[in-house]
Amino acid sequence: MKIGCVTEIKKHEYRVGLTPQCVAAYVSRGHSVLIQAGAGQGAGFSDDDYSQAGARIESRAEAVYAWADMIVKVKEPQPSEYALLKEGQILFTYLHLAADEEQTRALLERKVIGIAYETIRYEDGTLPCLKPMSEIAGRLSVQEGAKYLERPFGGRGVLLGGVPGIPRGKVAILGGGVVGMNAAKMAAGLGADVTVLDVNANRLAYIDDIFRGSVATLYSTDGNIRSILPSCDLVIGAVLIPGARAPRLIRKEHLSLMKKRSVIVDVAVDQGGCVETTRPTTHDDPVFEVDGVVHYCVANMPGAVALTSTIALTSSTLNYGLKIAGKGAEAACREYADLKRGLNVYKGACVYQDVGAAFGIDCASPDAVLG
Repeated sequence: MKIGCVTEIKKHEYRVGLTPQCVAAYVSRGHSVLIQAGAGQGAGFSDDDYSQAGARIESRAEAVYAWADMIVKVKEPQPSEYALLKEGQILFTYLHLAADEEQTRALLERKVIGIAYETIRYEDGTLPCLKPMSEIAGRLSVQEGAKYLERPFGGRGVLLGGVPGIPRGKVAILGGGVVGMNAAKMAAGLGADVTVLDVNANRLAYIDDIFRGSVATLYSTDGNIRSILPSCDLVIGAVLIPGARAPRLIRKEHLSLMKKRSVIVDVAVDQGGCVETTRPTTHDDPVFEVDGVVHYCVANMPGAVALTSTIALTSSTLNYGLKIAGKGAEAACREYADLKRGLNVYKGACVYQDVGAAFGIDCASPDAVLG
């Protein structure tokens, strides 16, 4: 199979879909790889690194798209890339379609085979290609939240860990999944007063056991969210429904309950956000204020630590990419149920129910289209 990898053009996205080690793995199995010049520069990989691993280098993205059977990326294609996609081409990347109607309809129109990292799922619900980025985003959420609590960055001037004799900063984390657990580890490690809210009682019991009571747990209801917001310095939105739009847990009316210059970090922004006032931001303009509350809503948070993120991501995606390249998308999806769950669009058909439901698009079953 012919594998193409292009430079990410989303603003301040420094990750890359393939490392030189990934290229070597594809080439060793008889596949051909074409890399756009400079694609790995933001993550610390040179064109020479890719050439030595067996890839060819091409200066123009258009040429990579035209040549490749499968495009391996990190972020969803941007509007300027839609026209470069060709019918039957495999697009293997994060898509987050349930929050992006324009992209969904563009991929359907281009009749590509869209396999989304974020919906590849094991039978037990584990999301192997989303997990590493969720871990990184969870940890970064506290790092960034702590920074924007500093007064020069517009925050309340609170040190999360406090000092002896001074109350610690209070952190509420909405969601106890991978993002929430990693945020809790970081916040508790800094010495903050941390509460995790979730709707799963078993998950709350697990968190209570793991942290040995150093992190408080609370069942997530509208009433409990309202009760905790007035005391919070930092709120982290860590809610995920795989492949679907995130539920709106904090509404605009809730902001009046919060302290002035407190901070919200909405990690769920890629899926539409779990805060009503969320809108996507970028690393060069990451925050905005609504009703006196600072919002940090960068849609590609792990891109800030591109080397760590690229290695972590490709360690999970490479195995699936090799299966697709070795067997073809159809046969690979038929054979591996976890990969089939990653199939979102197939040659003009929407095959992921939550995406179709979000935009009123009729869906086919993956089994029906794969034959």
